[in-house]
Amino acid sequence: MAVTLDIADLRARRDKPASAVAAAQGAEVINLAATKGDGLGCHAGKDAMRASAEAAGMSETLEQLRKDYPAGPHDQPQSMCPAFGSLRVGLRMRRTATILSGSACCVYGLTFTSHFYGARRTVGYVPFNSETLVTGKLFEDIREAVFNTAKPEDYDAVVVINLCVPTASGVPLRLLPKEIDGVRIIGIDVPGFGVPTHAEAKDVLAGAMLKFARTEAEQGPVQAPRGGRNERPTVTLLGEMFPADPVVIGALLAPLGLAAGPVVPTREWRELYAALDGAAVAAIHPFYTASIREFEAAGRPIVGSAPVGHDGTADWLDRIGEACGVARDVVEAAKNRLLPGIRGALSAMPIKGRITLSGYEGSELLVGRLLVESGADLRYVGTACPRTPWSDADREWLEAKGVKVQFRASLENDLEAMHEYRPDLAIGTTPVVQKAKELGVPALYFTNLISARPLMGAAGAGSLAKVINAALANKPRFDAMRDFFEGVGTGFAAGVWQETPQAKQGPKVQVAKKHDPIGEMA
Repeated sequence: MAVTLDIADLRARRDKPASAVAAAQGAEVINLAATKGDGLGCHAGKDAMRASAEAAGMSETLEQLRKDYPAGPHDQPQSMCPAFGSLRVGLRMRRTATILSGSACCVYGLTFTSHFYGARRTVGYVPFNSETLVTGKLFEDIREAVFNTAKPEDYDAVVVINLCVPTASGVPLRLLPKEIDGVRIIGIDVPGFGVPTHAEAKDVLAGAMLKFARTEAEQGPVQAPRGGRNERPTVTLLGEMFPADPVVIGALLAPLGLAAGPVVPTREWRELYAALDGAAVAAIHPFYTASIREFEAAGRPIVGSAPVGHDGTADWLDRIGEACGVARDVVEAAKNRLLPGIRGALSAMPIKGRITLSGYEGSELLVGRLLVESGADLRYVGTACPRTPWSDADREWLEAKGVKVQFRASLENDLEAMHEYRPDLAIGTTPVVQKAKELGVPALYFTNLISARPLMGAAGAGSLAKVINAALANKPRFDAMRDFFEGVGTGFAAGVWQETPQAKQGPKVQVAKKHDPIGEMA
């Protein structure tokens, strides 16, 4: 399905300015004076854009984002543009249209990335310029786009996402109608200066949809899941994961008399009702703060961590059984049946080597637990996501095994860990992998090569060993390549030269080496 927006046509068919409608209904209108101080460009910097947004009436929105997604000791965790997370969630849902409002360069990058990751739907875009932004006409254009898109024969919901500049200018998506001809309208602000990572931006939209769906369920009967309600109590799974993992989790829950419920973010609107109807919520990714708030408002208990490895599975089954009121003897019988197979899978595929691990997907601590139980000498786990109460079980287990855990990790944190622990294999983000390979250290990109594998139960126990052991075995090849290319195209030898460059050993070079601890690994 596609969202096709002809902006010229939308403007031609405009019936009445949105500001007039808002005034007639006694609602707040856009503070035009506040929008004039923005500078109208995302080059202004986070502090300037945050100040502009607060002056434009967005203080409440920014304060909620600060509470849900605290920045931590610094403001630069590794991530792609945060809005990609919300865009990804919307594009993966059936009968859901997505419209972006932001700078053209940002929209181009986001749509390119979304299609690179497999999106097969058009992304709506409402362009703007200085005049439409300052006068408030951008909001009117967004409103018209929403009215022309919200066709009940095509969509259950229309999602509108404000990027940095519209948020900084106070474009009030809260003034959009909540529903048009039965189509829900979800307006969210996902500014880079308010949401630290794209992983957490998934929660921004998932939480907004859960809140809307919870309100609908409280008002009366709602649509049943496509396959009907499950006869057994279900456990809702919170956080995107490898497609096979929900199936494995379902098999682990079956001996307890439970079933795996929907995965949030969901693939269609009606699944939100089933997610809220679960007996408990498993926070597989523990940073979905807004979503957890909605589940708690619906009276659902939250269970952190996930069934990874032997210890993780045993502990998770205990806490799921307690949350769902399963008899203790039933839980113990299930553990006796399931755990030996997991232990056997771990011992059959051991990992031998020192590893550092970092990423920005949110499953880093779970992967770390699996590596440790597989025999790896894991020294460091860094995640761009924040520490929450639902990640404590994983953090405490890893720290008890001597692993340093760094929440809101920056690139500098990850590189310092690689320097300190001198791993046989570095698993991390693109720049970490790049630096590791420059130093002759085998490395794997976390997102594509590690997180895109099953992690749960016996299936997850052996899933990482093959790719990691193959990477560890590449060390001699890295050494040979490094010896062959030593010094080529780096430092003073970089660029095109007419004469053979000579090494410089002046005071500036010595000082530079002193302040480059990573380079000392060479």
